[in-house]
Amino acid sequence: MVNIRVALAQLNPTVGALQSNLDAIIGAYTQAVELQCGIVAYGELSVTGYPPEDLLLKPRFIRDQRVALDEFAAMTTSTVAVVGFIDSDEATLYNAAAICANGSVRHIYRKRRLPNYGVFDEVRYFEPGHEPLAPLLIGGVPVGVTICEDMWSTSGPQVELVERGARLIININGSPYHLDKDIEREHMISERARALNVPIVYVNQVGGQDELVFDGGSFAVDATGMVVARCPQFTTDLLVCDMSCNDASPAPDGCIDLQLEPLPLTDAVTPLLAAPLDGDAELYEALVLGTRDYCTKNGFSDVVIGLSGGIDSTLVACVAVDALGPGHVHGVAMPSRYSSDHSLSDAHSLAGNLGIDIQTISIEPAFSAYMDMLTNAFEGREPGLTWENVQSRCRGQILMALSNELGWMVLTTGNKSEMAVGYFTIYGDSVGGYAVIKDLLKLKVYDLCRHVNAAAGAEIVPEHVLTKPPSAELRPDQRDDQSLPPYEVLDPILAMYVEQDRTATEIIEAGYPSEIVNRITRLVDIAEYKRRQSPPGVRVTQKAFGKDRRMPITNGYR
Repeated sequence: MVNIRVALAQLNPTVGALQSNLDAIIGAYTQAVELQCGIVAYGELSVTGYPPEDLLLKPRFIRDQRVALDEFAAMTTSTVAVVGFIDSDEATLYNAAAICANGSVRHIYRKRRLPNYGVFDEVRYFEPGHEPLAPLLIGGVPVGVTICEDMWSTSGPQVELVERGARLIININGSPYHLDKDIEREHMISERARALNVPIVYVNQVGGQDELVFDGGSFAVDATGMVVARCPQFTTDLLVCDMSCNDASPAPDGCIDLQLEPLPLTDAVTPLLAAPLDGDAELYEALVLGTRDYCTKNGFSDVVIGLSGGIDSTLVACVAVDALGPGHVHGVAMPSRYSSDHSLSDAHSLAGNLGIDIQTISIEPAFSAYMDMLTNAFEGREPGLTWENVQSRCRGQILMALSNELGWMVLTTGNKSEMAVGYFTIYGDSVGGYAVIKDLLKLKVYDLCRHVNAAAGAEIVPEHVLTKPPSAELRPDQRDDQSLPPYEVLDPILAMYVEQDRTATEIIEAGYPSEIVNRITRLVDIAEYKRRQSPPGVRVTQKAFGKDRRMPITNGYR
C-alpha cells in the first residue's frame, strides 16, 4: 500500500466573482501545502462558481476565467491542484478540471456525462469530453479525475480509468442540496468504490446560489466503500486525509507522469469524520445558508419581514435571525380592522424572543382610502375577495416602501402549500426579494418551528403560534380551512401532484376523494401565472417551483 495526502477544499464560491473565488482557491492551496498534501481538490467549476448559466454565452467571461485559472496555476508548487473551470476549443465549451502543479496547467480533464434533468441544463452550454482517458501519476499513485455526473453511472469514465491503472479516483462536484441528498451521494460513491476496489475522494461546494443551496458534505471512502473522512454540511472546510492506495509500481502503461516526487509525510493525520445532519435540522440549516448567501452575495445586510403572528412569518423570522443576526432583521406588524389581538401580541412576543426590532404600521388608513376610491366603480356589488386582496396589497406596498427607503430586502413568507394552490395575493403578500419557505409544505413549517424551540431549549416560537388555527385574517373570523382542505389532507395531494408528477386520476386511485383532488389540482394549474411572478427561494425538495418544475402557463391538459 502507498499513502497520499489529499485535501478536500469545500469552498463557497460566488458565480461570476472570479477574483474572490480565486482568492479562496489560493488560500486553500496555501493551507494544503503547509499540511504536506500531495493533492488538493476543489469543487466543480470552482473558478467561475456553479452554475454560471448564461454567463457562459459571453466570450469575455470565458477568457477572463481562464486568465484567473492561469494566474493560480502559475503559483502552484509540487502539490497538485484539481480545479474546476471552463475549457474552450474555439466556440465549443467544456466543463473541465485543470490539473495544476509546478507553475502551470499540466493536464485537463473534460466532463463526459452532462446532466440535463431537474435543475441541470448542461447540454445547453457544454459538449462532453471525448479525449482518451489516462490516469495521472501523482507522487507514485495513478490518479483518475472525474466530474460530478460522471460517477452517477455504473459505466462512467471511472471504470476505464481504473482499467487503465488508476488506484485513486478524485471526483469534483457542484451537487445541489435536497433533503437526504447526502445519504444518496455516500451510498452511490461507496458502491462505486467497492465495485472498482479503489478509494474515492468526493469534493462538493457549499453555499447558496439563487434558488439552489449546496450543502458540501464532501467525503472520502476507502476501497471497501467505508467513509473515512467527512466535512460538515453547510459550511466551508479544508479536510485533510491520508488515502491508502494499492501499490502501482511500476507505473501502469498509459499513465501521464506529472514527474512529481512523493511529498514526505512526517506524521499521519486523523481526518475529521463530521456527523451528518438529518431531518428537520438539515432542512433548517439549508434555509439559513440559502437565505444568508442570497442576501449577502447580492449586497443586502438587512431584511424586513411582515410579522402577522402566524406560523409562516414566524419561521421566516427565525431563519433570518440565524442567517444574518438579530440586529439585521426588522419586523413590521400591519394590523387591519380584521386583525385579532393575539396576532399583534404573538408578533411582539416573537420579536422579543428573537431580539429583533418591530414596529406597528396600521393599514387601516390606506385600506379605507382604497374603499372610498373604488366605491363608485364597485357600486351594487357585495364585498368579497377583492377587498381581501386590497388589504394584502396595502401591506406589500408598506414593505416595499421600507425596502426602497432603508435598503432592506423584503423576505416573503408564503409556503409551498399556499403557492401551489394560489392562496396568496399577487402584488400583495407575494412581493419581495426572496421567498425563504416557498419549497416547504405547510405541515413542514410547523415541524421546523418545533425544531427551533427544541434546538434552543426554549420557547422561541410562542406556543400559541403553534396551536392556533392558521388564518389570513382578511375577513371576520377567517380560517384557512374555510377555503382549503385541512393541511393534513392537502399536503399529501400536493406532494403527489407537484413533486411526484402524478395525475389527478392517479391520486384518486390512491384513495383520495375525487371532489377534493379535482378541485386542488385545478387550483394548482390555474395559479401557474401567479407563481411565475413570485421571487426565488430556497430549493429543499427534489421538485421545487422554479428551476425544477417548468409547466406551461397556457395549458389545456387536465
